[in-house]
Amino acid sequence: MKQTEVFSHLTAKKLSNRVYFMPHFSETDRPALGLICGDDMSVIVDSGNSPAHAMDFLHLVEQMDIAPVKFVVITHWHWDHIFGMNTMGLLSISHDLTKEKIKYLQTLKWDDASLDSRVSTGEEIEFCRDMIKREMPTRDHLKLKAPDISFHSKIELDLGGVTCIVEHVGGVHAQDSSIVYIPDEKIMFLGDCIYQDFYSGEWSYDLNELTLLLDKIKKYDVDYYVTGHQDPKEHAEMWSFFDDLTRIGEIVDKETSLDQAVSRFNEVQKTMPNEEQLEYIQNFVAGNIKMV
Repeated sequence: MKQTEVFSHLTAKKLSNRVYFMPHFSETDRPALGLICGDDMSVIVDSGNSPAHAMDFLHLVEQMDIAPVKFVVITHWHWDHIFGMNTMGLLSISHDLTKEKIKYLQTLKWDDASLDSRVSTGEEIEFCRDMIKREMPTRDHLKLKAPDISFHSKIELDLGGVTCIVEHVGGVHAQDSSIVYIPDEKIMFLGDCIYQDFYSGEWSYDLNELTLLLDKIKKYDVDYYVTGHQDPKEHAEMWSFFDDLTRIGEIVDKETSLDQAVSRFNEVQKTMPNEEQLEYIQNFVAGNIKMV
């Protein structure tokens, strides 16, 4: 990998005059981080997957002519979104469930042996363990911080000239997931809420849960969506994906046989699924199996 590729994510990209983001970096599972700038104060979305990730973002923010950053909003409890919270040193906001989960994580040890042990018991997954080790070869300096402020359903922040709405939406990826919506800019930070459940066996989707989630997202007028581990998408592109994903879920229905689900897809769509479609078919089948 070229050096320019390694450091290409260390930039603050502009989505609007009020909203910026630092791109995701898949090599160490760094998610995208957001910045919302008001006249009176600014807010960061998610704290990064390590103290180093947090410092990289704070360094970018320090170079910008914006109102002081007062808060960091946490979209959900997964390690890659919270390990930089203590380093940021800001008042932190999350859903009640997110705070509960992080308080539990504070009781755990994060050395190699402890991570390996949790993988062996199924509490942690190999992917996250490996990425934690890659991002932070040693974790002696790691200190987890619980959010300072939590909410039950929704909270609205007035930053001066711009507001942002933080709402709990759930989803199979993490039940505590929240979105951050900036109505004045028509931009939404989704965190990881649209992704699969990968903490309980095979990666999976549940059609009912997906439908409920998309109904909550759909009620907002959005031009750009920012996800945790992909590039931002315009409204049309994102909803084309959502519609295709929902369609696959409807075709799979309650089927627990992958072969039968693929046959059903072929019958309905008059073509065999491509690689991406096959993955989503597998996800919905896995979700059905978990419900049996």
